[in-house]
Amino acid sequence: MQKLINVLALLGFGMGAAVTGTAGYVYVNQDAIKENIKQQIVEAATAGVADSLPGLMGDSMPGTTGGAIPELGKSALPF
Repeated sequence: MQKLINVLALLGFGMGAAVTGTAGYVYVNQDAIKENIKQQIVEAATAGVADSLPGLMGDSMPGTTGGAIPELGKSALPF
């Protein structure tokens, strides 16, 4: 019976040490973890927007808009 209690005590100590170690690691590296998450969000959002833009525009964009600047000697005004 004493051996069982000792094993349970060791397992409890091991779990406590693991939780404390994980919390310490996250606390020490929290800035790097946040930056990594932000970078992943920006990359995912950029990829999502870039993939959906061609589908949004479709064929609504004309191939050319014509002459934007009138030629010399020709008036842009109708009179």
